Amino acid sequence: MFKARVLTISDSASSGKRKDASGAAVQELLALTGRFQVECGAVVPDETDAISAILERWADSGACDLIVTTGGTGLSPRDVTPEATLNIIEREIPGMAEAMRMEGLKNTPRAMLSRAVCGVRNRTLIVNLPGSPGGVRDGLSTIIEILPHAIEKIQGDPTPCSG
Repeated sequence: MFKARVLTISDSASSGKRKDASGAAVQELLALTGRFQVECGAVVPDETDAISAILERWADSGACDLIVTTGGTGLSPRDVTPEATLNIIEREIPGMAEAMRMEGLKNTPRAMLSRAVCGVRNRTLIVNLPGSPGGVRDGLSTIIEILPHAIEKIQGDPTPCSG
């Protein structure tokens, strides 16, 4: 069982003006796999330093294998999740983000506006998702099958990837 944490980035949800439906969608989808236990979650405003700090703290603690963020990946002036993530990751995994955008385009042309990134910090996989439950479902369902293998590789599994 892999340990996961969910970080929702939203000014309105962090101030209590809106319910965090996208974070709940991430938790539900991860739980359905039977491979992930969501141990912790948080909601923060769209502030680069706050996002980077919690991602860094969680990844460096060794307490989780996967961090999924939701929100702040678009083009609005306050959408800073990709920048906050890029500030702290050690290696980017562009293929995962590209696959999510490609799959999302099947449902809406707006998917091409996502700036989500995926990467690694300290043996923890970090995945950015959009801030809507639909965007979460589209993005996470695209990569959910590969997540266990990616985490195993990040954590040092030496077996060949040719399977």
